[in-house]
Amino acid sequence: MGHLTARDAYKNLEDRINWFTQGAPPSDTLYKILQVLYSEKEAKWAALLPVRPFTLKKAAKIWGTTEAKAEKLLDRLCEKALLVDSYYHGQRQFVMPPPMAGFIEFALMRTRGDIDQKYLSELYYQYMNVEEDFIKDLFFATETKLGRVFVQEPVLAGSKTNHILDYERATHIVEEAQHIGLGTCYCRHKMYHAGHPCEIDAPWDVCLTFDNVARSLAEHGTYARLISKEEAKDVLQRSYESNLVQIGENVREHPAFICNCCGCCCEALQAARHFSPMQPVATTNYIPKVSLEQCIGCGKCANVCPILAISINAQEHGQKQPVIDEEICLGCGVCARNCPTSAIQLTRRPVQIITPVNSTHRFVLQAIEKGTLQNLIFDNQAFANHRAMAAVFGTILKLPPLKQALASKQFQSIYLDKLLSIQQKRANQKQL
Repeated sequence: MGHLTARDAYKNLEDRINWFTQGAPPSDTLYKILQVLYSEKEAKWAALLPVRPFTLKKAAKIWGTTEAKAEKLLDRLCEKALLVDSYYHGQRQFVMPPPMAGFIEFALMRTRGDIDQKYLSELYYQYMNVEEDFIKDLFFATETKLGRVFVQEPVLAGSKTNHILDYERATHIVEEAQHIGLGTCYCRHKMYHAGHPCEIDAPWDVCLTFDNVARSLAEHGTYARLISKEEAKDVLQRSYESNLVQIGENVREHPAFICNCCGCCCEALQAARHFSPMQPVATTNYIPKVSLEQCIGCGKCANVCPILAISINAQEHGQKQPVIDEEICLGCGVCARNCPTSAIQLTRRPVQIITPVNSTHRFVLQAIEKGTLQNLIFDNQAFANHRAMAAVFGTILKLPPLKQALASKQFQSIYLDKLLSIQQKRANQKQL
């Protein structure tokens, strides 16, 4: 690779990043960001890595070097949070995290002296808050969203708590996690250095990661510290009290993160404000309803709404009353928590929000919707083993017929078409 120029290395890395279902639109700003995060050598080698998890042996083969040298570089990339490692049946595996939630955020999840954090924050602000192509692609390119909102459990009083499903509870995610990591809020850290500090002075130490992501970030470079389930629940309570919105990975089983977000700094909530009525994240299955008999028109609900979904209108007799825009409401419950007369109650939405089962399910859905399923399938190095291929096929076979048809068209695989045909025949036989 000695013939590559520095610009070739970073442009190749840009191309590699855009093999993800979630990519990062190329720009001069992104190029500068990659220069901060990666050395030229790291960029050259990272550009060759597979999309899906890989082993030390696979990396050494791809790079044409010894396993000892490959492991040294892999460890270095883990220390910079540019790779995340895990263990499968005792074998160490590595994966390159997507841009978000991934290496973009990890870089600012702790205070560090090896990079210019102010300069990086300014680049991030330019790339995401000014240029916006990345944000539009991240939040609006697919019907299936990267993140979903968790309802504030304390707001669901009495019998309503019986109707909340386990995966809708942030506390359930905490209880199920094997490892829990606590890091600095990337959003508020970035905005502080970029000259736009948090308007509500929300706490910074509220970023939660789970399982292998938490363990890897804690073991390599202290981007997070491992905490107990009790401390994680305390983080949630502090976040509730600061009127923060819980946004986690949009999956039912073992999400990798839950962020505690403010409307002034969080990219998702900013996008909800800026691109309304389009939704950047999946809402909860709840919607607030106002009892006009109990409402005193104080306006607190409108003041605390993180996406400005509530307005205060004057009625015929001069009394002010809140109007909730249900088309854009996240159903987070912040308004209900702040109502001094309990005039706002959360009720179940009439149409259930569908949440992908796990990360593979979400990846495949987003790849189909974005027209990039072939990138996921034909990343030869990633799918050299049948287990990884089977996971993708298994997910496709569980999708609705329309999604299956789109997948088949994109994949153009005789094997996949045969599987779908067999599945359809079995479904028809069950109906007879």
